[in-house]
Amino acid sequence: MSARERALALRARWALPWIFFLMGLTSMAWVPRIPEIKNSLGLSDGEFGLVLVSSSVGAVIGAQLAGHLIQLIGSRNLMRFAQTTLPLGVLLMGFSPNVFVLALGLFFMGLGSASMDIPGNAQAVVIEKLIGRKFLASLHGAWSIGTFAAALIGGAVATFVSPAVNLGVLAAIGLIIFIPLTERMLDATRDEHLGDEGKDAKRIPWFRSKVNLLWVFAFGSLGALVAEGASADWSGILLAEHMNIELGLTASAFASSSLSMIISRFTADALMERFGAARVVFYGGAFGGAIWSASILIAVPLSQTNNESNNLLALVLINIGFFAAGAGIGPMFPAFIVGAAKVPGIPASLGIARISVISIAGYFLGPTITGFISELTSLPTAFMYPGIALIVAGIAGRGLRTK
Repeated sequence: MSARERALALRARWALPWIFFLMGLTSMAWVPRIPEIKNSLGLSDGEFGLVLVSSSVGAVIGAQLAGHLIQLIGSRNLMRFAQTTLPLGVLLMGFSPNVFVLALGLFFMGLGSASMDIPGNAQAVVIEKLIGRKFLASLHGAWSIGTFAAALIGGAVATFVSPAVNLGVLAAIGLIIFIPLTERMLDATRDEHLGDEGKDAKRIPWFRSKVNLLWVFAFGSLGALVAEGASADWSGILLAEHMNIELGLTASAFASSSLSMIISRFTADALMERFGAARVVFYGGAFGGAIWSASILIAVPLSQTNNESNNLLALVLINIGFFAAGAGIGPMFPAFIVGAAKVPGIPASLGIARISVISIAGYFLGPTITGFISELTSLPTAFMYPGIALIVAGIAGRGLRTK
């Protein structure tokens, strides 16, 4: 590799974490304001869960198209389109006067998120090869910093500005800064896309011995993202409507989860290098899912005793549970992404796109299922579903064992 190529790779290596940070900041900007948006539109848990389907549809379409578009036009060119779609969706969500505009905003947000996530991950895999250094887990750590910042900002300004102002400002910031950062990514001659040969990418089968491993990784990342999506979309409602936590502090559980994911993702590369990805993912899923579920089962009834000290203890316990969940979730998606990129005979971007079609859909569809279960039972009971999904994701991590 020439000095110029290394310089371009390092420039892209610097830009990608900032892109992922802004992706987390913008796509999660609405999370602290979800209780207000839900109440302003008069939606029940089941109706709110149904609205979330639109983001699933957008994510599936974006993930399905992204792998093939990368092979045809290159990852940076795809990012140029997606960088406008995500902020547009967030802007519509903030200014939604009715459920139809909210659904449209969620669709564009899901479409833009998937269409940015896959080319970003594909570039990261190439850059790791060029510079000889791992950074994909810490790249997703930058995304988690963005989600944590979104939770802090939304919680801090909740009593001062409307969701429209909150989301509108963050969407504008994302749109303005995405543009120069995208131009620092590797161009189409260096990102290992197939060009005209990419027209044959659709011929890669869905089922075959080596392709079947992608299904293991897909369902593993599906479980992780179901848990992450439920934490993002329902934690505020859980604290506000079932634990009587005051406005502002309702974002604390999501903030705890995001903070934990930041820590786990920035340490995951070193941990997986020492202990192996399979062990890190398995034990993270097992302990994270179990502690998370137990904290909800204990904290919610404790908060309903109308005792001030018990209410404080319940708030601490629920945050411990969400922190444990974030620690388990953090390394999972990056680990499965690396696993998919290394399946022999399959281009990295197609392997990533293949598992993303399922897993990213789970990130958005998972909260919808949580809403349906909540409608039939209760939200605390519904949270057992993502807790179990996190444990199952840990078991799927066994597929990451090297032969």
